[in-house]
Amino acid sequence: MDSATLAKRIVDAMYNNDPMSQWLGIERVTDGPGISVLRMRVRKEMLNGFAIAHGGIAYSLADSALAFAANSHGIQAVSIETAISHVAPAKEGDVLITLVEEKSLTPRTGLYHVTVFNQEDKPIAYFKGTVFRTGKAWEV
Repeated sequence: MDSATLAKRIVDAMYNNDPMSQWLGIERVTDGPGISVLRMRVRKEMLNGFAIAHGGIAYSLADSALAFAANSHGIQAVSIETAISHVAPAKEGDVLITLVEEKSLTPRTGLYHVTVFNQEDKPIAYFKGTVFRTGKAWEV
């Protein structure tokens, strides 16, 4: 099986068993080895007391992108460290999009940077994630 097909099958299996990503309303735009472009719309129930998206929303979107990208190589991976910097607010109705950059991939770890943009292509958050690659192959 080629790497693009494997990546799609893995992300299909992950997404289909991921109620959080489904609740967020995540749409998968692009799946591929080390790649995950996701899109979602900010809904009213995602807002905090300042009428902007709760920080956990951008974090959760970026975390899903990290998980899909890191696992797409065929080896099961789990996050071991993550951090986010929020640089602009997201409001109700905004469409958020991820861009994942795979910075390092070794047999045991992976390092990823995820930028979350709004519909105007303006960054709203920068996320960094490190994953542990378990060595266990995905069976899809």
